[in-house]
Amino acid sequence: MRDDMFFIIVASACLAVLVILMIGIGGFAKGGEFNRKHANKLMRLRIAAQAVAIVLILLFVWLRQSS
Repeated sequence: MRDDMFFIIVASACLAVLVILMIGIGGFAKGGEFNRKHANKLMRLRIAAQAVAIVLILLFVWLRQSS
């Protein structure tokens, strides 16, 4: 499964969501100017990245079941 390129893409999408989430949580915990300036942008980016990751996961599962 690790050699499957589509699995690597799905895993990378999930990792991107995690990284965005950690940056957002870190900014929220620290507060200050960074949080005021970037909190909404990071939230929107995380939601978009999650949507892409979910679609990719569903596509991955569907393709594996049909073959």
